[in-house]
Formats: sequence, structure tokens, C-alpha cells
Amino acid sequence: MKLIRLSAALFAFSVSLALLTGCQTGPASATSSPVAEKSVKPGINTEYLKPNLNVSNWVERFEKEGREIYDHREKIVAAAKIRAGSVVADIGSGTGLFTPMLSAAAGPKGKVYAVDIVPNFLKLIEERAAQNGWKNVQTVLCTERSVELPANSIDSAFICDVYHHFEYPQQSLASLHRALRRNGEVFLIDFKRVPGVSSDWILNHVRAGQEVVTAEFEAAGFKKVEEIPLLKDNYTLRFRKVGR
Repeated sequence: MKLIRLSAALFAFSVSLALLTGCQTGPASATSSPVAEKSVKPGINTEYLKPNLNVSNWVERFEKEGREIYDHREKIVAAAKIRAGSVVADIGSGTGLFTPMLSAAAGPKGKVYAVDIVPNFLKLIEERAAQNGWKNVQTVLCTERSVELPANSIDSAFICDVYHHFEYPQQSLASLHRALRRNGEVFLIDFKRVPGVSSDWILNHVRAGQEVVTAEFEAAGFKKVEEIPLLKDNYTLRFRKVGR
């Protein structure tokens, strides 16, 4: 009888403890960390998330001569070394500047996930894919904390002038690490941020320079394997996933 009462008491204590701790019985996910990651750049994406977003204005802004990554888009995709038949995630695909070239590089046996937080951008990509026959392109609505891709689902990630828009980099990189298959790679391009050298716009808009970004990737389980001298205003890095 005493043993039964003791077991009942322990059960009640366990239930109470579970309620107090939020029933966290497993490791925290990228979106449910016990200690929520604070935004590193509050409001960085506010302009894109307006309900009355004018997509055509952003097409004109993103896909125009004079923008460095637009002018050099072909050599950028060549440097990314997308393998035919592979699965690549175009993280922060925007209006789809790189999506068709990534689609061609992956080929009919490959796949491209166009990932963005802006529904109207993804709708535009879907329309363009239907019109142009990009059958290997699939859009994915991500969140500011997660790329929203299944575990071990991609061979590589392409992130061009987007990382500085990661408001919660720790959680976003954790979700990307999970999405990549073993030895998966990240091809990253972002603005050079050098005080005294970079423009005021870059210094105000871009929160961190190359060294900080590299450290963040390494802390998230990636290894820097290559730095490519490709552009003038942007640096180009390749990272590889470490571990499973």
C-alpha cells in the first residue's frame, strides 16, 4: 500500500513538473527555443511584409542593370557549382532573379526550392515557372526563424545578398543545417561592410561584416571551405555542413 501511494505521489510530482517546464520532453526546435533569440536587426523585413506590397517595383529594383549581382548573375551561378540532379534551396529568392538559372543548373532530374518570407514574391515565381516551364521549381513560404524545409532534403543552399536580412540568424541557420544533407554546402554572397570604406547605406543597412558572418556560420555547425574573389562590393564564401 505504501509503495502504491509513493508511486502516485511521484506521478503527481512529475505531472506538476511537466506543467511548470512547458512539457519540454525533447530538444528545442528552431522555433521553440527555451530562451527565445532576440532580433539582431528589428524591422529589417518590415517593408517586404506590407499587405499592399507592389511586386513590380521590387522587380525593377532587383532585376536591373547596375546592380552588381544582376550584372554578374551568370558567373555567380557558375561559381555556385550546382550539380545536375541535385536539390538546391534558393534562400531569400525574392522576385526570382536566380531561380531560373538555378533551375537550369539542377536540370530536369534536380529540384529548386524557392524560399522566401514574402507570399507575393513566391506567387510571382510560381507564375513565371508556369509560363516558362520550370517544372523542377517549388516555392516554400519560410518564416523569419526557419527556412521551413524538411530535414536532410537539400544538397546545397544559395544565399545571395539575403543573409543580412536574417533577423534571427541562430535559429535560421539551425533550420538550414538540419535541411542540408551530409556534407551539404552553402554558397553565400553578401555585402562587404567595412567602416570607413563602405557606403553609409551599407553601414546602416547591413548589420555585420564578413568576419562576424563567418563566425555565426561556424557556430551553427558549418565549416568555411572557400572564399572566392568574384565581386567588388560583395564577398563570396562557401561553407560545408559539419556533422549529421
